[in-house]
Amino acid sequence: MTRSGADLRRTLGVGDAVVIGLGSMIGAGIFAALGPAARAAGSGLLLGLAVAAVVAYCNATSSARLAALYPASGGTYVYGRERLGAFWGYLAGWSFVVGKTASCAAMALTVGAYVWPGQAHAVAVAAVVALTAVNYGGVQKSAWLTRAIVAVVLAVLASVVVVCLGSGASDAGRLDIGVSGGVGGILQAAGLLFFAFAGYARIATLGEEVRDPARTIPRAIPLALGIALAVYACVAVAVLSVLGSGGLGHADAPLADAVRAAGVPGLVPVVRVGAAVAALGSLLALILGVSRTTLAMARDRHLPATLATVHPRFQVPHRAELAVGAVVAVLAATVDVRGAIGFSSFGVLAYYAVANASAWTLSSAPAARVVPAAGLLGCVVLAFALPAVSVVVGAGVLAVGVVAYGVRRWVARRG
Repeated sequence: MTRSGADLRRTLGVGDAVVIGLGSMIGAGIFAALGPAARAAGSGLLLGLAVAAVVAYCNATSSARLAALYPASGGTYVYGRERLGAFWGYLAGWSFVVGKTASCAAMALTVGAYVWPGQAHAVAVAAVVALTAVNYGGVQKSAWLTRAIVAVVLAVLASVVVVCLGSGASDAGRLDIGVSGGVGGILQAAGLLFFAFAGYARIATLGEEVRDPARTIPRAIPLALGIALAVYACVAVAVLSVLGSGGLGHADAPLADAVRAAGVPGLVPVVRVGAAVAALGSLLALILGVSRTTLAMARDRHLPATLATVHPRFQVPHRAELAVGAVVAVLAATVDVRGAIGFSSFGVLAYYAVANASAWTLSSAPAARVVPAAGLLGCVVLAFALPAVSVVVGAGVLAVGVVAYGVRRWVARRG
């Protein structure tokens, strides 16, 4: 393995790692994925949430086992490279960087849409610049800010749950679990909701900045996942009890619509602020994770080697962070990518498919291979259950990455 630049500083404990994972998951999921998932699954929304949670659990378990063995920046890029070979590591890294860069722009535009709808692009760019500056100052500062963001978002979500379940508009009959969207609809909803669980990848990609990673990462990943699942389930039940699956599927701002329908319109501005803050938290964690995977790929020359430089004072991959911030800012200024959930889910599912395949190689014992096998199968099924456009675009982007890898290898051989 080729390395360039210094190692990163280990400053994050279990609590910091859990908070960074929650900052990404809760921000992306509750305010972005419930509506599209409800449209796909209908009355089977909660079943879709359960399927997504099972696949996420398998992925989290595989990632935790691998992260304890390979505590370096890059996450599944590193695991795939070490367990399966350079190509599979590269494919995982490419899937993550491209898909999550689009997600960064989507979250930035979500901030703009809630804060100042008429100037969404300008606000989005300002948010990217500000959070890139925070990340540049050191990962501990990012963890502190994320902790504050998570506290605000959880308070807002708790208010939504209490208001909805305590109102006269709440009807338990709307929670009847069915399959009005069919099995395909439930799987598609699970694939879309998987977008909401993908934040625990940030914990693994920060492996080089975690204290005692062999102990910290296996504890932090399931903790973050479990807390997020509990939050999602409570919010989904509360909103469904007021809007029903039909109303939720057609709501542009589901949580705001739910508190309005529950008879508390005064809470709508609070929910809007909570949505903007949640999207900021997601954007902060996403930029953090993408820059670390960029660092790992640059160390192996899959990306320009200059991106592997670590700042001597702040101990962060500052050039990778600036590069990621610049690309995201350009996208946020010029393209509306708020509909990129499906594309991002496809890339992330491909990323975790490699993680599960890597975990499969850790032991030949049948019992130890059940979870990675289930995770790998789940990732493949959910990826191809996504909307056709997401599958086609996602597969096309992966193909571009494969071609780039092949060209680079061919040039290297001739050189």
